[in-house]
Amino acid sequence: MSCDLKLYSVATHKINRYSKAIYIKRIVFLGKGRFSLGRFSFSQDLGIDLGTANTLVFVKNKGVVLREPTVVAKNIEAGEIEAVGNAARNMIGRTPGNISVIRPMKDGVIADYDTTAVMMQYYLKKAMRKRSFFASKPNVVICVPSGITMVEERAVIDATKQAGAKDAFPIAEPFAAAIGAGLPVWEPTGSMIVDIGGGTTEVAVISLGGIVTSRSIRTAGDDMDEAITQYIRKHYNLMIGERSAESIKMDIGSAGEVETNEEMEIRGRDLLTGLPKTITITAEEISASLNDAVEDIVNAVKSTLEKTPPELAADIMDRGIVLTGGGSLLKNIDQVISDETKIPVFIAENPLDSVAIGTGKSLEYIKHFQTNPNVSSHPTIE
Repeated sequence: MSCDLKLYSVATHKINRYSKAIYIKRIVFLGKGRFSLGRFSFSQDLGIDLGTANTLVFVKNKGVVLREPTVVAKNIEAGEIEAVGNAARNMIGRTPGNISVIRPMKDGVIADYDTTAVMMQYYLKKAMRKRSFFASKPNVVICVPSGITMVEERAVIDATKQAGAKDAFPIAEPFAAAIGAGLPVWEPTGSMIVDIGGGTTEVAVISLGGIVTSRSIRTAGDDMDEAITQYIRKHYNLMIGERSAESIKMDIGSAGEVETNEEMEIRGRDLLTGLPKTITITAEEISASLNDAVEDIVNAVKSTLEKTPPELAADIMDRGIVLTGGGSLLKNIDQVISDETKIPVFIAENPLDSVAIGTGKSLEYIKHFQTNPNVSSHPTIE
């Protein structure tokens, strides 16, 4: 037996003998292109943006690999999960009596623990379906609202571990959004982030790797959809679905005064006759229905600025406020906040992915999150 063949046999014997090891100590391949691998780990760490409306998964060295709605279709009679993500979202308003489409997250926190754990397990498997045979369980950095309680945070950590994570580290949502938006969060300068998600709006001032002051309010994209639904019901006696309200918001919704009074045809069920009906609604009406939600967000920004130290406030005046999240795509919302605060307001380059990207980038700082849980203190949510 040649020297090369002996080396190969020894290496193979070690793999077979210690098959439970999570690393290979040395392998020698024969023939052309022979090479050896030193000791290395096969674990693949993840960052998860577990949002009320959508869940995004960031895989280290790959970027955002999964983006699906945080929706689950459940068979009530059998107690089984029928569909998750996009498949479940397509069932909204179209299911038979024995199937219920639910959102396991509400206002940024877990509303249905068991369903959330199953959903996360599905997303983890889908994101890591091409992982190595030798791969160990991943470490996961998962975002949570800055105003979350310790009990709610523990529920998120436990659900993540139950879904298949080796360990889970929480990161405050506005902090992750700031990292994803490219703000200098580790420098001694003030950065202000406003993350308008589906269930909560997170406002925070960040400096030196921590949150100096923050506010979390339960007024966000879902509340805007509900405001549109209630407005149409009250003024037109028409009942529309959740997806229709979201489409109206995205197409002709606006904050503040409307530049062009666009019109849109919408279909729903007439509450008086019970029959299908089509009406035409204008952008001005939708803007009026969103006034209260927009005002709540502006007030949250103002109250956070009031609590900001003078030096950091001066930095924010120079650098401006950055908006992230799906709610930041509402027309004119950046202009409304700028007019009210007299501070420049910018929308992040990838507002929908900022939190997920920041969560993924923070994988390099897992040790920081071990010693600084949630990056900041736990203010009460409103």
